[in-house]
Amino acid sequence: MSVSRTARRVAAGSLLAAAAVFLVQPAAFAHVTVTPNTATPGGYTRVAFNVPNEKPGASTVKLEVVLPADHPLASVSVQPVPGWTATPQRSKLPQPVQTDDGQVTEAVTSIVWQGGQIQPGQFQQFLVSLGPLPKDTGQLVFKALQTYSDGSVVRWIDVPDGSGAEPEHPAPKLTLAAAAAPAAAEPAAAATDSTARALGGGGLALAIAACGWAWQSRRRAKQDPPKPSPVAHKPKVGV
Repeated sequence: MSVSRTARRVAAGSLLAAAAVFLVQPAAFAHVTVTPNTATPGGYTRVAFNVPNEKPGASTVKLEVVLPADHPLASVSVQPVPGWTATPQRSKLPQPVQTDDGQVTEAVTSIVWQGGQIQPGQFQQFLVSLGPLPKDTGQLVFKALQTYSDGSVVRWIDVPDGSGAEPEHPAPKLTLAAAAAPAAAEPAAAATDSTARALGGGGLALAIAACGWAWQSRRRAKQDPPKPSPVAHKPKVGV
């Protein structure tokens, strides 16, 4: 098989794989999702709730995101979205939450955005800052209610049952995982650095030795008296 034929087959396979990804993406993008979908426990993060409009004849006019009541977040703030009004709903917690600033007895339990419109074929992002994230759970589930201009409501509240099958209306989920430890330096890079240092040290030593030799030479030249040059004797010429 020629190289060009092999290259054409590889390119065709790559195009088919890319096409498969794009064919799958619209179905997944039709869901209300949260990005990034991972964060570090104990810290703060900024997430975006991505809301696409999947109805051809109606606009999205309202979004309500319910924050997890079993793991309340002490600090919640929203970023303004032009044309939309964000209303955080605060509630008294059944149990106080201990933070670095003391006990928190109230927290934001839901956020409602309304006043704007997401037209068919468009999407909108709603940014929220959250923290501190809990350390005693591996995920946070945010149930969302999407209201359309025709009065219909899509409830993105389904949680996976562990079977591996995706629910029809999955709730946005934020996975909490510790940050990965930094990778160790590559041995080759370490060897290269050591070699460079050795060469650099050797060059410095040679330069120092050369300077010392030149200084010694100049010193000997000053101390030793100049030797008289030999005088040529002319032969006597007879009279």
